[in-house]
Amino acid sequence: MMSRSTAALGAWFGIGLLVMGCSFAGSLLFGRTAISWEMMKEAFLHYDESIAEHIILRTERMSRAVIAAVTGASLAIAGALMQALTRNPLASPSTFGINAGAILMVVLAVLFIGIQDMRVLMLFAFGGAALTAALVYLLGSLGSDGLTPIKMVLAGAALTALFASFTQIILVMDEAGLQDVLFWLAGSVSGRSLSSLTPLLPYMGTAAIVAMFMGRAINLLTTGEDIAKGLGQRTLLVKVTIGIIVVVLAGGSVGVVGAVGFVGLVVPHLARAITGNDYRWLIPFSAIIGASLLLTADIIARLIIIPQEVPIGVMTAIIGVPFFVYIARKGGAWH
Repeated sequence: MMSRSTAALGAWFGIGLLVMGCSFAGSLLFGRTAISWEMMKEAFLHYDESIAEHIILRTERMSRAVIAAVTGASLAIAGALMQALTRNPLASPSTFGINAGAILMVVLAVLFIGIQDMRVLMLFAFGGAALTAALVYLLGSLGSDGLTPIKMVLAGAALTALFASFTQIILVMDEAGLQDVLFWLAGSVSGRSLSSLTPLLPYMGTAAIVAMFMGRAINLLTTGEDIAKGLGQRTLLVKVTIGIIVVVLAGGSVGVVGAVGFVGLVVPHLARAITGNDYRWLIPFSAIIGASLLLTADIIARLIIIPQEVPIGVMTAIIGVPFFVYIARKGGAWH
């Protein structure tokens, strides 16, 4: 793919920001209760607790819009970094089992230890994500041919199935606790307040910012480890940093919204269609496309069967599964 000029990429980035802004505004306006632009403006400029629409906007929709944007961007960045690190276009937190591992640890913490504090659950989610990432790397490295993309995909699929089975067994043993973890299993931004995101935001924000500044190092790493080392890059440090960022972003997202799959798989490919393989641009583009995608999925999820809502994880799966099949049928090539 031919690289675009900086001016063209800047223009596309501006369009992306506009789309994300429209998606964010749509998340505030659309739902079971329709709200006008004028009402939204009044809610933020002249808040009145006696007006139901003001309360809905300030206490519910603003929270879910911010959470959807942050987690969508985080999962997309994590997916882009995983694809760069493994040179595998099928890599993402969901396909490599990282989400499933984080959810299993959260379920264990909630049902067996009785933890409800989001700051503590965050540590369990991070631990589950880190453990799964290490297991995928270990299993993918077994054999005389060493680490290969197909073995990593198979290892991720196996661990996803294994951890999902463990989660189901635990819930069968403790059906009374199902409601406590239901939103983590289905993936949802509904009913989540900003207080659930606040403890995680410093970590996820720092990880995302560091990722934005790693584009040049990742570009060099993807040319080949021997070349990168020959040019003076400390490749081990770059890989470890990428791994930590992925764990923080994916684990933090699971801690807030639960099992939202395929965002990390689909979005980097959409961004790559605009930027090529230049990670200086691909990472920020992934962030704004990921935020826009999850915001849009949430809008559709709340409108499709009014007055009920479809879990947002179901919506992203509807988008992601056909895309996964398409990439797999192409043989996983992104060039």
